[in-house]
Amino acid sequence: MDARRPLLLVERTCLIFGLVGLASWGVFQMQFAASAQQSLERFVTLKSLASPAGTPDQSLWSPGRVSAWRKALSAPAPDPLAVLRIPKIHLEAPVLPGTDDGTLDRGVGHIEDTANPGAEGNTGIAGHRDGFFRGLKDIIRGDVIELDTLQGSDSYRVERVWVVDPDDVSVLDPTSTRALTLVTCYPFYFVGSAPKRFIVRAVLADDKSASASPTTTRFTCPLCGNWPFVAVPGFSRVS
Repeated sequence: MDARRPLLLVERTCLIFGLVGLASWGVFQMQFAASAQQSLERFVTLKSLASPAGTPDQSLWSPGRVSAWRKALSAPAPDPLAVLRIPKIHLEAPVLPGTDDGTLDRGVGHIEDTANPGAEGNTGIAGHRDGFFRGLKDIIRGDVIELDTLQGSDSYRVERVWVVDPDDVSVLDPTSTRALTLVTCYPFYFVGSAPKRFIVRAVLADDKSASASPTTTRFTCPLCGNWPFVAVPGFSRVS
C-alpha cells in the first residue's frame, strides 16, 4: 500500500490541475463570448446610425443640404467607422470612410491617410459647413467631443479652433498623441465656394499634458480634392 501512495498523490495532483485548467478555459470562453457580444452590439449601434430611423438636427442646415441628405439615404450605406457626438451643438453623426460628396451628404467622413478613429495619432474628419458641421461655428476651447468606435468610447476636449487657407493641410499631419481634427469650409454662410477652411483640434480629455505636435507629410485637401501640398511642421497661414 505504501508503494501506491506516491502514485495516488500524482494522480490526484494531475486531477486537480486538470479541473483548474477546465475551469479557467470555461471562464475564458465566457469572457470571450461576452466580449464578442459587446463588440457585435456596438457594431450594430454604429451601423444603425449610418441609416438613422430619425432625422438629425437640421435646424441650421441649408435647404439644399437637407435635400441632399434625404437623397443620400436611398443609396446603400457603407459600414460606419465610428459615431461622432458633440453635445454642445446637438451633433450626432456616423463617421463614414472617405470624403466624397455622397459620403458627406449622409454623414461626416474620415479623411484618407489620417489615423483611424480611436487609434493613436491624428484622426481627420471632414463635414459640410451647411450640413452636419455648421454647428462648429459655436465651438470654443474646452468643449467636449465624444467618439464611439468598436474599441470603446473616448472623450476629447477642444484644444484649438482656427482658420487656414485650403492648401494649408499641415493640420492633418500625424501627431505624437491621439487627436481629432475636424475640417469644414469657411465662412459658414459664404455664398459660393468658400475660400477658407475652419479647423477644430481636440485631444483626449483625460490627457492633461496632451499637445498634438505635427510631423511632416503629404496630403490633398479633403474637401476640394486640389492643392497637393507638402506640409511643414507647425501651423502656418492662420487667419
